[in-house]
Amino acid sequence: MGGGYAMLSMVEIAIVDKRKYMSKEEFWDLIAVVQSLPGVFAINTALYVGYKLRGKKGAIFSALGAALPSFVAILLIAMFFTEIKDNEVVERIFKGIRPCVVALILAPAVRLIKQNSMGWKKIWIPLVSAILIWRFKVSPILVILVVCVGAVLYGIYMYRKMNKV
Repeated sequence: MGGGYAMLSMVEIAIVDKRKYMSKEEFWDLIAVVQSLPGVFAINTALYVGYKLRGKKGAIFSALGAALPSFVAILLIAMFFTEIKDNEVVERIFKGIRPCVVALILAPAVRLIKQNSMGWKKIWIPLVSAILIWRFKVSPILVILVVCVGAVLYGIYMYRKMNKV
């Protein structure tokens, strides 16, 4: 529920504010790169930070540190979940967790928007995309393809406008 994005605020506080492993700008550059990489967000972030601090050994141990707790928790839950999945209390707990996960994902998104001075002219694309996916059940792949085509066309338009072609 939420994955690496839900942990982003906590990771930023630990890496940037408390331990001073990197600057805010470097952290958000890291996030931009990690978002474009295939694989698990939290693992990719841990690999980068571990490698930056301690080389290959740091990358290995930080990736293990990011993966093992979740792996063990999921393994334990999987072992017992079939017995409790239909329990009304468990269902209510999961329903109660959902808004918290949304808040944990929105907090870094709002901070990123403020930090990069994104106004309404830029923010409408992710908002419309989220509504199309969530409310109208449009395939995320289709939304990504349309946004990519739109970005290329906009880039061509801006290039021609700047160079008066």
